[in-house]
Amino acid sequence: MNRDILKGKWNQFKGTIKEKWGDLTDDDLLQIEGDADKLSGKLQEKYGWAKEDADRKVDELLRDDS
Repeated sequence: MNRDILKGKWNQFKGTIKEKWGDLTDDDLLQIEGDADKLSGKLQEKYGWAKEDADRKVDELLRDDS
């Protein structure tokens, strides 16, 4: 799935994201608003991952849903 599609399916993804990455709060999800780059940045912040690792995790999430 293309990263741009995350914004269109954001409401569907929020539950999956909270299950997968429980450290993300509702406020975090409001700030992210379906933006894959913001999600990646928030994962870096919360989990201390490198940018490449966070990007890979987001891409895996999108790929698994398609």
